[in-house]
Amino acid sequence: MNNLDLAVPVLSRGKHRNPRKGACFMEFASYLAGEPWSDHPACTHPLLAGVARDVNDCTTDSGRSRLAPMIPSVIGLTPEDPHVVPRVTARCIQHALPVVSQERQYILAVALLVGEKQLAELDGRPLDDIEPDSLAVLQAVPSATKWARAFTARSRRGAPDFARRTAPRAVSCAVEGISQACVPDPDDRLYRLLVDAIAETKAWMPAPAPRPAPTEVVRFTV
Repeated sequence: MNNLDLAVPVLSRGKHRNPRKGACFMEFASYLAGEPWSDHPACTHPLLAGVARDVNDCTTDSGRSRLAPMIPSVIGLTPEDPHVVPRVTARCIQHALPVVSQERQYILAVALLVGEKQLAELDGRPLDDIEPDSLAVLQAVPSATKWARAFTARSRRGAPDFARRTAPRAVSCAVEGISQACVPDPDDRLYRLLVDAIAETKAWMPAPAPRPAPTEVVRFTV
């Protein structure tokens, strides 16, 4: 990749073979991180990268340029804490649940309840304990919540692979739902969703190791 390539990419939908064809959010992140050109770079947590790809693709052409300044902020965000996936998923669903179609509300309410159960287990809380922000959006859609509670209570299947299947699908459902919702400015809602997803991921990064104290040099004079 040469200096000319850096001037060419503009954010656009989908995957691109090289920068001359354009770039999505995560492809540009891979370039800035010095990785091979890819929309699945190693420099960003997989779920956050999925959020960024979905927001990039569902934002309108006129609104997408607003996303570009956030690209450097996702580089290096690779926390391994098990809270990350359910917390980021919850943030995305919280933005979407009150405004998406009823069909999507049912899907997202189930995913939110399953993720909240995982968080409660991680934190040593009762499994039916729900964090306040999630409880508020569930209360805003009582029909979907009632159905989701009944569905999760009667399910006899093994625990779903939340991190690899449920969470990415829920995130995509939330983002697509917002883009199609009858709301005044879906681009702004998607922007704020991505801002919150980045902040949530960053909050679970390990604290930097303390720097060693400087060694005191004792000088002797003769």
